[in-house]
Amino acid sequence: MRFLSSGQPSSFVPSSLVRNATLAALLPASLLASAGAFAQVPPPAVNARSWVLVDATANQVLASGNPDERVEPASLTKLMTAYLVFEALQTKKISMEQVVTPSEAVRRVKNDESRMFIEANKPVSVHDLVYGMIVQSGNDAAIALAELVGGSESNFVNMMNAEAQKLGMAHTHFADVNGMPDPQHYTTAGDLATLSARLIRDYPEYYSIFSEKEFKYNNIRQPNRNRLLWIDPTVDGLKTGHTQAAGYCLIASAKRPLAGGGNRRLVSVMMGEQKEHDRVQDSLKMLNYGYSAYDTTRIYQANQAVATPRVYKGTLDAVKVGVQKDQYVTLPKGAADKAKPQIELTSPLIAPLTVGQQVGSAKFVGADGKVLAQFPVVALEAVPQAGIVGRVWDSLMLMVNKKK
Repeated sequence: MRFLSSGQPSSFVPSSLVRNATLAALLPASLLASAGAFAQVPPPAVNARSWVLVDATANQVLASGNPDERVEPASLTKLMTAYLVFEALQTKKISMEQVVTPSEAVRRVKNDESRMFIEANKPVSVHDLVYGMIVQSGNDAAIALAELVGGSESNFVNMMNAEAQKLGMAHTHFADVNGMPDPQHYTTAGDLATLSARLIRDYPEYYSIFSEKEFKYNNIRQPNRNRLLWIDPTVDGLKTGHTQAAGYCLIASAKRPLAGGGNRRLVSVMMGEQKEHDRVQDSLKMLNYGYSAYDTTRIYQANQAVATPRVYKGTLDAVKVGVQKDQYVTLPKGAADKAKPQIELTSPLIAPLTVGQQVGSAKFVGADGKVLAQFPVVALEAVPQAGIVGRVWDSLMLMVNKKK
């Protein structure tokens, strides 16, 4: 993922966007360069040292400032810890009902650190550990979960770094599961935006935990430190972080209704704020800017035929083609009204074809002819190969058509 280092919207480079949009349809976690050059309204000024605004629905970066600057993630580290825990839950490696016994390692969490107040050698459920880590930001909970999933905390840290590389977080390295200050523990606002978008997309069944306003364990009730959960009802995550070196950090996500049905999700990443109040207000300003200055349009609906081209040498004469997932594009307000979709198909199409096989591309083209977004068009149904007679006949038809 590439961002500009200025505080203005990222520049729009059509050829890059076409290439990245095609890739993103195949690798949904990628964040695309924005179409910010069309923006009529610049982003608001913020006090964050570095920041990023992402439209997670369209998979686009809308604006950024110093997104590749190395920063300390503090407790935002726990988003990667949570990502791997969610993966273990989804694959049934562990379960929410499972009871574990924390090791002596949880004793090293100091009184001035965030804790959920679990005790060494006292059984606790995975459910409580997950909620304690996410809602209460418990360092002790993160250690216990890391030991459960990774076998040891050090092995889990290796898993975190491997996953970071897999997700394309090229400027990130983890040294622990909590985000305590360490020269080898660093990231960027851009990488955290990538992680946040991927977490929301890959594990929707667990994402609602981030919206919980409080959690009680061991008769101790602690509130979620994300104050936006109380200020804006559309905000439902994600995570706060703070150390003296990192400053005040906040990744906030909001989901608001999309015209024509559905919802649109934005994610803002604010790093290195000097005051807790600033990370709250700057996050809210940036989310409101994204919703007011940009519109998201659904270009193509999942599994809806956009064309039925001729197929040769198959058991069917034509095949329904389209996209397998809803495809969106986000543009500065009003820009989408002047754009139109175009379909380009491979010709001729020769059977056999499998469901999901790419057979062309769908483009969203602006009034000036520039391609704003491009997605693969795939076969929505299988077309087996025809028998010998059908194949011979269609071979003759192809020869005749070629001569015309």
